[in-house]
Amino acid sequence: MINWFKKWHMEATFIYEQDPSCQSVWEAFFLFPSIKALKKHQRAHHHYLKKRYTYARWLSERAKFQTGIEIHPGASIGDNLFIDHGMGVVIGETAIIGDRVKLYHGVTLGGTGKDKGVKRHPTVENDVEIGAGATVLGNVTIGHHSKVGAGAVVLADVPPYSTAVGMPARIIPHDERRQLD
Repeated sequence: MINWFKKWHMEATFIYEQDPSCQSVWEAFFLFPSIKALKKHQRAHHHYLKKRYTYARWLSERAKFQTGIEIHPGASIGDNLFIDHGMGVVIGETAIIGDRVKLYHGVTLGGTGKDKGVKRHPTVENDVEIGAGATVLGNVTIGHHSKVGAGAVVLADVPPYSTAVGMPARIIPHDERRQLD
């Protein structure tokens, strides 16, 4: 059995370490919408896996109303997801998010197609950062240690250690990325 308090404390610690405006772990734990949305998602996801779909969806809709962050109960989320200024973030049903991922406001991890029972949403690997207003659509993978620029529209895989910018997104070579960082 997962120790939920320990997990949530770990999430709050990650937020505190990532956000210079956060004054304490306790501030992150009690006041940041990201933590509230993740707590509710973990409960909703638990019920979703038990095939209690309506109750799971009800929990996720309450979380959306309370935080402005929409996470489908079917989405699979790793440890230490930080949704900074999360209003308008949408994470779809078959999305998979790795560990230590940062999403900014208005990010969409959306699906393509209407087929049920297939993967329609992105996979975001570990240590990825996705900028404000970025849209990642379909069964694509954002490779570990990559960045997606603000406002980018990603429709294809992003290799590990890459930066994707633009509409549609293009990959910036590693040597150009160093000049931008």
